[in-house]
Parts: sequence; structure tokens; C-alpha cells
Amino acid sequence: MPLFGKRILVGRPLRSDRLDDTLLPKRIALPVFCSDPLSSVAYATEQIVLVLGLGGLALLHLTPWLAVGVVALLVIVVASYRQTCFAYPNGGGAYAVSRDNLGPTAALVAASALLVDYVLTVAVSVVAGVAAITSAVPSLVPHAVSLSLLFIVLLCLANLRGVRESGTAFALPTYGFIVAVFAMLAVAGLKLATGHQVTAESAQYSITAVQHTGGMLTVFLALRAFASGCTALTGVEAISNGVPAFRPPKSGNAARTLVAMGTLAVLMFAGITALAVVAKVHMAENPSALVGLPAGQEQKTALSQLGLAVFGQGLAFYLLQAFTAAILVLAANTAYNGFPVLASILSKDSYLPRQLSRRGDRLVYSNGIVLLTALAGVLIVAFDAQVTRLIQLYIIGVFLSFTLSQLGMVRHWQKVRRADGNGAAPTVSGVRGRQFVNALGATATAVVLVLVLATKFVHGAWIVVVAMPLLFLLMKAIARHYSSVKAELDPAPGGVLLPTRVHGVVLVSKLHAPTLQALAYAKATRPHDLVALTVQTDPAETAELREQWAARGVPVDLVVLDSPYRDMTRPLLRHIRDLARSSAGARDVVAVFVPEYVVGHWWEQVLHNQSALRLKARLLFVPGAMVISVPYLLHSSADRTEALDQRLDERLDATVGGRR
Repeated sequence: MPLFGKRILVGRPLRSDRLDDTLLPKRIALPVFCSDPLSSVAYATEQIVLVLGLGGLALLHLTPWLAVGVVALLVIVVASYRQTCFAYPNGGGAYAVSRDNLGPTAALVAASALLVDYVLTVAVSVVAGVAAITSAVPSLVPHAVSLSLLFIVLLCLANLRGVRESGTAFALPTYGFIVAVFAMLAVAGLKLATGHQVTAESAQYSITAVQHTGGMLTVFLALRAFASGCTALTGVEAISNGVPAFRPPKSGNAARTLVAMGTLAVLMFAGITALAVVAKVHMAENPSALVGLPAGQEQKTALSQLGLAVFGQGLAFYLLQAFTAAILVLAANTAYNGFPVLASILSKDSYLPRQLSRRGDRLVYSNGIVLLTALAGVLIVAFDAQVTRLIQLYIIGVFLSFTLSQLGMVRHWQKVRRADGNGAAPTVSGVRGRQFVNALGATATAVVLVLVLATKFVHGAWIVVVAMPLLFLLMKAIARHYSSVKAELDPAPGGVLLPTRVHGVVLVSKLHAPTLQALAYAKATRPHDLVALTVQTDPAETAELREQWAARGVPVDLVVLDSPYRDMTRPLLRHIRDLARSSAGARDVVAVFVPEYVVGHWWEQVLHNQSALRLKARLLFVPGAMVISVPYLLHSSADRTEALDQRLDERLDATVGGRR
């Protein structure tokens, strides 16, 4: 990306000592870290109704009971993660807790689950947001994939600008959604209290059962509906992962934000579910099962139907839809804050490429943000932006990481109790109670994990079950690679011995200024011997080069290699490899000087062959060969360098002036 365009999209770079300026107050941290769990209430109830609808209308009476189970589980998980915020103030969430208490294998399993879940969070959230838009504007349905890709690109750019800036931008949609939902519930409550009806447009539709019920089949369908409703818990762990991003006191502010998020999510989910039951929202995974739905008409989302029933098709309804679409899209921001941070921690532990641990211009992990965008984009295209297909892959990773994190916390409190009993640590009040909360959380999430696996496996969840072990094995392989490289790079106890002799070779194509500069530099390094090397691909050109060489009296022997097939690379490599092998001393090296001229514009590069670049790339694999580039700057490159230096100076002055 050109520098000017990059600055417009991403902004000016921030100095490393301004990292504290990016820390978040609670009012900004809520939309940054909690948009995913808060937005889940927009479709969690819908998922319960959709699955129960497989058995026809007879099973919809189970909706409130399943919702109570989801609420109870949400309260337990929030209470469990609140303790993690205090126990692990440096963040890392399930990975850090598992690494310290359950060992590296469990930690990598948790990390694999979280990474997969973060990618799915982006895909599901954006696609669900686009579904809310297409519910209000049905003509946009054919463009769902393009809209989804556009939104993840915008999210990527917003996060590349920095956590604080993206949080400020996302605050309005998040708080707007909260206000809109509570306004809808308040107006609905008022209507019901005054004797008015609140009826969804789908209340008149009946549902054709597509799955047999009765006995264990009913239980299985109810459990599957409960597992689908547990999507309301996605993103709860994001705050414990991002404790370092909060303003001091970090753990306290993170815990309070987590409790606020849990309270809002419980109230909104319970209210929407109760209203959906009262308004008789009827939905089906396959719209053809809805008897009464006009042919060719898409069924509206549950929240959209409730908005119409309460507000009518006016401004309030469209505001609800707009805020719903906005927060569903922005729910992906939870993953944009979690994935890069977790990837950076894994990178520092040598489980992912080192590039993911580096902060970009805006003090965010730019490489992780771009990688997340690319992976989510592939998923959206592969699943044709259909939320009902993507949702089946969801929450398995969530509950696996939940379970491992809470098991790790149980072990953590056990260590604290032992240390306290031995007098090795100060007394910790309420440790048994905290351990019980985490044990309850681990048990509950483990049960739900089994339910999710059992009920969703054949509906697409097997893809995640395969992806997580593959990612686990990939991270183990990366760790082995870094370990072996480190072992090879460690210096020997005696250090490195100096080369016995250096044989200099200057590559020559023509006798021009870059060649003479390379010859002069090579002689200045004082090698043991020095030759110029060229490849004959055209006898006439080689004869002209010999004549120019003799006429100028260049004091370096010119060696000509014949190439009957007009290939330059292979003869050069063969000659240099043979020279390195035939050197008398075991510590002899061959110094290959490569003259090249540097142009200033990309289009000028197209006009010149890249033989020097190809040669250098191949020479890197020749044992005993040292490659030295001797650049010759043309006027265009010199002018470009001056312009870039001037622009960098101006940017530095502006940055310093801004700090003053």
C-alpha cells in the first residue's frame, strides 16, 4: 500500500512510549470486548425456536425452560471468568490458565479451540448482521456474500487504526442496540399491561414437523435446541483475555465490565425470549416447512418480527434493525481484539510465526488482524454467507476453552490452598468458595460441550472437530522447527573461526558503471584472489565485452563460462559451487559480489529483468558462498529516496508537535 494511502486508511504511526494512551476506560471497553456476547441475544432465542420447530409447534412450549438453562449457565460462566480476571491480570485467558495449571498440551488444545472460534465469530457475526439488513431490505439478499466481505474489510481497517479508536467508533452502535432492545421490551410490556396484543407476523404460520418426536427423540431435540441457544455465551472469555488493555486498576475494571456485560446479556436474552413466546414467533430451519409463508418470501429474523409487532413498520423499527445489524457486524470486533493478542502470546511461545508478535504502526498486532480477516473471508465465501450453516460450526471451541479454563482455575486455587497451608503465601480468604465456583463452571461447560458435540456433529460441527487437531499439530510442528533452528544457531563454545582465505567473484554482464563500482568495492575488501565472471549466451556480446575489458585495462581476470542453452543461472551456480568445493582450506569462502542498479518506481522494475534477484536467491543455498549486493542508485531512485526522507521528517515533526 502506498505510504499516502496507508496513512489515510490507518493513520499516523504511534511511538512505543504511547502504549499507555491506548488503554481503555470501562465505557469504551464494554463495546470493544462485549459486543459479541451482547449481540448474541439477537439470534440466541431464534436458534432455540428454529431447532424446536423441527418437531412442529408442539415443542415450542419448551422455549422458556431452555432459556432458563442458558441464563443459569451464563451466570455461572460470568462468575467463573470474573475470578480469572483477578488471578491472571496479564491476560491470555484459557491459554494462559491452562499453560500454568494443566500443562502445554492442554494449553495448546485451548488455544486451538479459541483461534478457531475467533475466526467463526467474525464469520457468524458479520453474516448475521447482513441477515438483519436483508430482513429489512429483501432486495439485498443476492448480495449477502459481497456485503459480508465488505464489512470484514471495514472492520479490519478500523482495528488497524488502533483499539481505542475502533472502540470509540463502535460505542454508539453497541449502546444504541442496548437502548433499542430495552425500549422494545418496555413498549411491549406497556402494551401487554394495558390489554393490547403483541403478535408476530409468523404467529399465523403453522410448522410441518420434519423430525419425529416422542420419548428420547424429544429429549434429543430439546438438548440440541439448548445447545444452539448457548450461542448467547460466545465472547464471554474476551474480557479475561484482554485484561492488560484496561486502565488501572486493570483486574478490577475488567471484572466490573464483565459483570455489567453479564447483567445486560441476561436481561436482554430473557426479555426477548419471553416476548417471543408471548408474540408466538414461529420459525423453521427450512422455510418450506412454514405453512402460510408466501412462496418466494424469506422468513424474517425473530428480533425483526418482534420489532414489527411492537413498533410497527416505522422509524423505531428501522432504528432497531439498523442497530441490530450494526452490533452483529461489530460483534466480530470481539474476535479482532482476542485473536491478535492470543496469536501474539502463542508466537512469543514459539507456537505461531514470529511475525504475529510484532505491533504495527498503531501499536496493534497488525499481522494477526489481517490474518483473521483473510480466514473469515474464506469461510464466508465457502458457506455462501448463510448463518444457519455457519452457526452449526459455532460454540464447540467456545465450550472446550471454557472447560479447560475453569479446570485450570480449579487447579490454580488448589495450589493457592496448598501454599497457604504451608505458610508460603499470605492467607487467601474465600479460596474454597472460589474453587467451588470454578468447579461448577467446569462441570456445567463440560456437560454442554458434550451436548453440543452430540447434537451438532453431523450438522457440520465435524469440520471444527477436524480443524482443531490440525491446528494443534501445526503449532506443535512450528514449535519443533523453532527449537531445531535455535539449536543450530546457538554459537559453539569456541566461537567462530576466521576464514582461511576469501576468493572474490564479481558477476559481470556488461562493462558499465555498476560493474566498475562492484569491482572497486571487491578489491577494497582485499580478498585472497579476485576474478570477474560472465556467462556467454551471445558470442558477439561476449567478444565485445572482451574488447572493452582489454581496452580499459581492467586489472581483474575475466572468466567466461559457456552456456549453449542460453541459461545464465545454472553455469554460474555450478562454477561457484565447484570453486567452493575445490578450495584448499576447509574454512575458505567464496565472496560473490552482485552489481545491480536500483530504480525508483515500480513500473521501471517491469522494464528490467530480475536476473540479479534470482541469482542471489539461488546463491543463498550454496555452501561456502557469501553473497554481497552492490547497489547502484539511478537518478529516479535517488530522487525517490530524498522525497521519502522529507516525508518521514515531516511526519516526525508532526508527531512530536502533536505530543507537545
